[in-house]
Amino acid sequence: MDLRKLGSTDLEVSRICLGTMTWGEQNSEAQAHEQLDYAVAQGINFIDAAEMYPVPPKAETQGLTEEYLGSWLAARGCRKQVVVATKVIGPGAFPYLRGGPRLTREQILEACDASLKRLKTDYIDLYQVHWPERSTNYFGQLGFRASNDQHATPIVETLSALAELVQQGKVRHVGISNETPWGLSEYLRLAREQLLPRVATIQNPYSLLNRSFEIGLSEFSHREHIPLLAYSPLAFGVLSGKYLHGARPADGRITLFSRFTRYNSEQAELATREYVALAKKHGLDPAQMALAFVTARSFVGANIIGATTMAQLRANIASINLKLGKEVLAGIESIHQRFTIPCP
Repeated sequence: MDLRKLGSTDLEVSRICLGTMTWGEQNSEAQAHEQLDYAVAQGINFIDAAEMYPVPPKAETQGLTEEYLGSWLAARGCRKQVVVATKVIGPGAFPYLRGGPRLTREQILEACDASLKRLKTDYIDLYQVHWPERSTNYFGQLGFRASNDQHATPIVETLSALAELVQQGKVRHVGISNETPWGLSEYLRLAREQLLPRVATIQNPYSLLNRSFEIGLSEFSHREHIPLLAYSPLAFGVLSGKYLHGARPADGRITLFSRFTRYNSEQAELATREYVALAKKHGLDPAQMALAFVTARSFVGANIIGATTMAQLRANIASINLKLGKEVLAGIESIHQRFTIPCP
């Protein structure tokens, strides 16, 4: 698998990034290590984690994902051969994390040190803000609704804390996630005016069921050289077709965890039926078609894939070899015109 420079950084990464959020919940430590061994053998050198993983988040499992990655890094002695990304979370119902997480200087410094310990490393290649502290539209909210959030930690404090970590050598590059055009522009303004680190990447959802990134952020990505790290490219597995017509496979994430409703709408079902039919018409695996579409977008720096079984992992990684033809792409656009953003 070819490596490409990630935006304006010095990081050379694979176009497919290994996602990890099932490790510690649906996958054991041994299974996580098996996934890592296979992915690296296929040329993947980019791994994405987060302090809150695994998902769904719970106090008793929080941090296991980073621990599993850390134990693998220590056992294999390959830290310099892989690019490790992780994230610090924004506010939410996580009282077990620092008494309630915020994006303050104190909490970011504490969170980074805890991640470094779990990862068994002394530096993180890409440290990302998992979601904003201010009220804005992310995690399934398409439109912006103004609210009273004047007590939210200012972005300048968050970015200044990240700058400290860069200066200390604990972090090489910084990124943002689940962000909006305004948020990205503010990070860029502060970096320019106050000589703070420039965000290197943005990690947002992007799939055939959610192409909202194209509306305002794709131009930023192109003009500012800030690539998208696309997460949920299979929409929690929905685009594989395995949940169609009410099917609920026993080991499916949507079957196991009722909290995952983002991709369960009637519009999602209708759109998925058409994407699956298009793939089958052209003799393609629906999941591989969906992944190949995301990977090929010009603004995508890496496509974050995840899997709970080795069969899924092998098929997902193999999508790197699939190039979609003009007729398939035309079919995708035709469906997109009718089901534009069924799952924001």
